[in-house]
Amino acid sequence: MPERNLHVVPDSIETEIAVFTEPLAAACEILDQVNIPCSAQVAVLGDGKLGLLIAQALRAHGFRVHQFGRHKEKLRIAAQAGVETEATGKRMPVAAYNWVVDATGSPEGLAQAVRMARPRGTVILKSTVHDTVGVDTAPVIVNEITLVGSRCGRFEPALELLRSGLVNVADMIAERLPLDQAARAFRTAARAGVLKVLLS
Repeated sequence: MPERNLHVVPDSIETEIAVFTEPLAAACEILDQVNIPCSAQVAVLGDGKLGLLIAQALRAHGFRVHQFGRHKEKLRIAAQAGVETEATGKRMPVAAYNWVVDATGSPEGLAQAVRMARPRGTVILKSTVHDTVGVDTAPVIVNEITLVGSRCGRFEPALELLRSGLVNVADMIAERLPLDQAARAFRTAARAGVLKVLLS
């Protein structure tokens, strides 16, 4: 890899916080891709690691974020950062947001995001689902919904957010283990609901 790919981690960022740089950069990529008006309301679907980072990154940039997820304990992390959170239920908002981010990791996430978007709204796709996702294109076409695929991002804005402390990643660490307990770490990380396990 070329040397220019390296980034200096400020001394003020602890190593266990710096490990979140790459996924937080993916969250920040949304801000480079779409021009969301200042103070706009944004819906984020999903309360996994990426969903929590997206919600907090958008909130740190002044947007009014409403995050929907299935796990109250995870949503609490975003709520502490000022994000409005709500446990998903049978009734979800319809045509309520100009900006919707799908970070569910679920095949149903895209369809739900499209339903929540207003006509001529924008849906940002952050989920990479291993299966083929069936999509009814009619509401996308009829309501002129813009779909934006979003992947990785620049490290600089992520490092700045970590340095500022505006994004809470410490509460996303489920366990810290030494290298000689790597097998246990992988088993822990594979459990449902676990966000981040660190090996050192």
